Amino acid sequence: MTIVRQSRNFDVLGLELGGDVAVPESPIGVVVLARGPGGRDDDERDLRVSNELGKVRVATVRVNLLTTAEQRIDAATAELRFDANLLGVRTIAMIDRLASDGATAGLPGGLLGAHSAAAGCLIAAAARPQWVRAVVSPSGRPDLAGEFLLIARAPTLLVVGEYDTVLRERNEVAADRIAGPTRVALLDDVGHLIDEPGAQALLAEMCRDWFRELLRARTEASAQP
Repeated sequence: MTIVRQSRNFDVLGLELGGDVAVPESPIGVVVLARGPGGRDDDERDLRVSNELGKVRVATVRVNLLTTAEQRIDAATAELRFDANLLGVRTIAMIDRLASDGATAGLPGGLLGAHSAAAGCLIAAAARPQWVRAVVSPSGRPDLAGEFLLIARAPTLLVVGEYDTVLRERNEVAADRIAGPTRVALLDDVGHLIDEPGAQALLAEMCRDWFRELLRARTEASAQP
C-alpha cells in the first residue's frame, strides 16, 4: 500500500506548529497524534503507531502543540506542560483545519495524546463530538481535563504501565468520569514510560485495532443510504 509521508508546518491560530502527515490510499479516517511538552521516547512510539494505522488505511497527522519557542520556555520552566486548556484549544483548532483540508476533509477522526496532551485530546473530544470518534491516551493525564470529562463521549482507551501505580489510579478515577465508553488497559511489566520496543509494539497494535474498529464503523454508517 502506498503511503505518502511528508513533514509539514501547520498554521494554527496564527502559530506555526511543526509536524508531519502520513496518508495511505483511500483512507477511512485520520488520527491526530497530539504532541504535548515534556514527553520522552514519543518519536519512536508515534512512528510505530503511524505505521500500524497506515496498514489499515488510517491517515495520521503528528503535530507539536507548542511552538519551537514555547518548547524552549517549557523545557526551562515547565510552565506550559500542564496547561490543559491551551493544549485543548490548539487540538480543537487542528481538528477544524483537518476537517476542511483536501486530504482529510470529510474523514472521521481520532486523537492520541500522551502525558498532558491526553487532557487536551479529551477537551477537544468534548468540543468536537461529531469529528472525534475515538481517543487513546498512553501514559496520559486525562484527569487534567477536569469537568470536560463529563461531556467527552468518544470511546476512550487509557493505556497505563502495570507498575505505574500513581498514574494507574489517576486514570481509573478519570475513567469513571468520562462520559463515553472507556477502557483502562494495563501493559504488563511496564512502568511510567512506555519505552521498551516490545511494549511500544503492543501499544501500536492496540491503537491500530481501537481506531480501525471505531473509524471504520463510522465510515460504514456514513455510507448507508
